[in-house]
Amino acid sequence: MALRSPRERLIQTVAYEVGGLCLSVPLYAVFGDGSTGEAFTLMLALAVAVLIWSPIHNTLFDWADYRLSGRLASDRPQRWRVVHAISHEATTLVVTLPILMGLGGLSFWTALVVDLGLTLLYTGYAYVFHNVYDRLRPMRKTHAGRAAHVL
Repeated sequence: MALRSPRERLIQTVAYEVGGLCLSVPLYAVFGDGSTGEAFTLMLALAVAVLIWSPIHNTLFDWADYRLSGRLASDRPQRWRVVHAISHEATTLVVTLPILMGLGGLSFWTALVVDLGLTLLYTGYAYVFHNVYDRLRPMRKTHAGRAAHVL
């Protein structure tokens, strides 16, 4: 089976979360009631949760896509990139909602609205990020059928 190596998955996940923090912290600071420091703390806690969840989701999605189609993640057609981005953010909502309520001190409904806003933001970001990432770090099959990166 052709999947990204654990090292490559770590690079992908960390790059995704750093970019997400650069995007979400200023927006949350502007639209939330807290300071930039509070926004950073909350967004960092969410990022850590997503750092744990993302490689699990992405590996399962890549595995399922490969089993169904025989294609590598970097060869994924656009409609499957949309499905990937939506499934990632929808499942991440379950992971992040309790953090927004606990650490952010938000009520369930306020946390849900904030989380849905972040989900919309990150869905678009995930689509763009993974498109760019796969172009910058494409994969190819080796003779043994394993994935390798073309650099």
